[in-house]
Amino acid sequence: MELFRYKEPLPFMRWSKRFGLLSLTLVLLSWALIFTKGFNWGIDFAGGTLIQVKYDGKAPLDKVRKLLKANSLYEDASVTYFGSENEIVIRTKQSSKNVGKDIGDVMRDLLKGSGNFEIRRVDMVGAKVGSELREKGLLATVLAIAGILLYVAFRFEWRFAVASVLALVHDVSIAMGALVLTRTEVNLDILAAILTILGYSLNDTIIVFDRIREGINHYKSNDLPQIINESVTRTLSRTTLTSLTTFFVVLTLYLFGGEIIKGFSFTLLVGVVVGTYSSIFVASPILMWLGFSVSEYRKKLAEKRKREAEKEKMRQMYEGGTI
Repeated sequence: MELFRYKEPLPFMRWSKRFGLLSLTLVLLSWALIFTKGFNWGIDFAGGTLIQVKYDGKAPLDKVRKLLKANSLYEDASVTYFGSENEIVIRTKQSSKNVGKDIGDVMRDLLKGSGNFEIRRVDMVGAKVGSELREKGLLATVLAIAGILLYVAFRFEWRFAVASVLALVHDVSIAMGALVLTRTEVNLDILAAILTILGYSLNDTIIVFDRIREGINHYKSNDLPQIINESVTRTLSRTTLTSLTTFFVVLTLYLFGGEIIKGFSFTLLVGVVVGTYSSIFVASPILMWLGFSVSEYRKKLAEKRKREAEKEKMRQMYEGGTI
C-alpha cells in the first residue's frame, strides 16, 4: 500500500545537518537532565514498600498523612492519588527487614477511622535487591546494544553497525530524558519499555539499511546521499503505516490502560516517535558521515559473490566426480 505518490526521491539528506544538530541538542539536554535531576527510582530499584489503597469515596489525603506521621516507622511516607481521587498510593522506605508484621495488616490498623477502604496491592522490595535489579537492568541494556552491534556488523558492514547503535543510543537517551523531565517512576516496566524501544528502533533502521544495500546494487551512481534518498523514499509508506499503527495502539494503552501501565505506555510513545525519526534522520546520515564508500562496498560484494561462485563450482565438480 502506497500512501505517498512521488516522481522524484525526497531530499532527506539535504536536511541531515539540521536534524543532526537537533538530535545532538536533544541528547545533550537529556543527559543533562539525567545527571542533574536524576531518575525517580521506583520500589523495584530503590527498595521499600508500596501500598495501594482504594476508598469507597474520595480518599482523605490529609487525614491519611496525619495518621501515618503519628507512627515513627511511616512518618516519612509519601501519599499521592493513583489514577483517580478514590485511590491512593503510599510509598515508604520500610521493607521486610525492619517490619516484623505484615504491612497490609499494619496499614489497616493505621488507617482505621479514615473511611471505608481496601488494600489492593502491597509491593515490597529490599534495598539490596533493588540495587541488584538496577545493576542487572543496566547490564541487560548494555548487552542488548552490544549484541545488536555484532549482529549488524556481521549482517551488513561495520559502518552500518556503528550507525545503528548510535541511533539506538540516541533513542534511549531521549526516552530517558523524557522520563526524568516528567518525573515518571522508573521500575521494571520502564526497563521492559526501554528494551522494547531498542527492538522497535532497530527493526526500522535495519529495513532502511536493507533498502540502501539494495539501492547500492540497483543504481549505478556512486552518490551515497542520492542512494539514501531513493531508499528512504521507497520505505516511507511502510514506515509511516507501521509507526502510526503502533503509535495509536500505544496511545490507547496510555489513555485507557489505567495508571499501572501509564509509565510503560508513555515510554513507548516517546520511543515510537523518536525511533521512527532516527531511522531516517539519524542512522542514515551517520552512515554518510562515517565515510561509507559505495564503490568499495560494491567491490567487496563482487569479491564475495566471486568466492561463492567458486565454491559452488568446486562443489558441483566434486559431486560430478571430476575431482
